[in-house]
Amino acid sequence: VQLVESGGGLVQAGGSLRVSCAASGWTFRMYHMGWFRQAQGKEREFVAAIGASGGITYYVDSVKGRFTIARDNPKNTVYLQMDSLKPEDTAAYYCARFKGTSVSRSLALNPENYDYWGQGTQVTVTA
Repeated sequence: VQLVESGGGLVQAGGSLRVSCAASGWTFRMYHMGWFRQAQGKEREFVAAIGASGGITYYVDSVKGRFTIARDNPKNTVYLQMDSLKPEDTAAYYCARFKGTSVSRSLALNPENYDYWGQGTQVTVTA
């Protein structure tokens, strides 16, 4: 099982970035997926989650209307499109595989409900 994030970088406030997470070693289309972030000195925070078929999405309130989670099951990849970025979005972004069969917003928020994590990709937003 492997998750590899890419696409992070340095961007000015108001700009956009898309981070990707490529999965391998398991049947990607059968699992719900999530994105978390961790800023320096802070705890890991839920950002967004998407159902296995892509029909259900959840977001933390602070990114609603600015971030979009999506997935391409034939490509075994999940994406996080980030628009209108703010300096407070600066963090390492991690994708993770949800380990349950049924997902809800409350379950998706909890990092303990994920069993595999990528290594993270850094996103830095300058003022």
